[in-house]
Amino acid sequence: MTQSFIQIESPNYIRAENLAMPADWESIFGNGNPLALEIGCGIGDFIVKTAADSPGTNYIAIDFYNKGCYKTCRRIDSGGLSNVRVLREEARQFITERIPKGSLSAVFINCPDPWPKKKHRKRRLVSRRFVEFLNGYLAPGADFYFATDFDDYGIDVAGMMSGVEGFANQLAPDLYRHEMEAYHLSKYMRKFMAEGKKIYFVHYRKAGTMHEIKA
Repeated sequence: MTQSFIQIESPNYIRAENLAMPADWESIFGNGNPLALEIGCGIGDFIVKTAADSPGTNYIAIDFYNKGCYKTCRRIDSGGLSNVRVLREEARQFITERIPKGSLSAVFINCPDPWPKKKHRKRRLVSRRFVEFLNGYLAPGADFYFATDFDDYGIDVAGMMSGVEGFANQLAPDLYRHEMEAYHLSKYMRKFMAEGKKIYFVHYRKAGTMHEIKA
């Protein structure tokens, strides 16, 4: 059954086709604050809480699903937040076309599609190839966060990240943890945990320091 398309009128919703390549995010937000990206914002509960906690950071929230973008915008508008912008975009193309190289201070990927069937696992978003691609868009000292409720995906990403050059594990000596202090749980995470599932949290930081961004 085809879902109806919801028109989004929020001032915090942006259409990528109206942006430069790459986009001038400093002009869009009206300040030069650090820029962070959430890939797959769902209904926006994670990004709204995270952005409210860190008003000195600008957040871009993308999702492929129109309904999720609509609900995220509703939450942002209701919360009166000015440091989040939402786009309905596919991650790789959006990053390539709209994000300046070396500009992201953080990337959050929470519970992406796990593609559980073995024959489909090559479709998973987070892989060594994707992280190496993403690395070019991360500023020195940028944080990479990944969370999943799918055991195999969590263990695979944790093991893979330990071998990616130029990143330091922020959860050492653990490769992953099932709890991470001060990290907001999305509705989906809470739902999975209520079902007895464990969340796998992975947190790495790119080598360097944030002051090198504009050096």
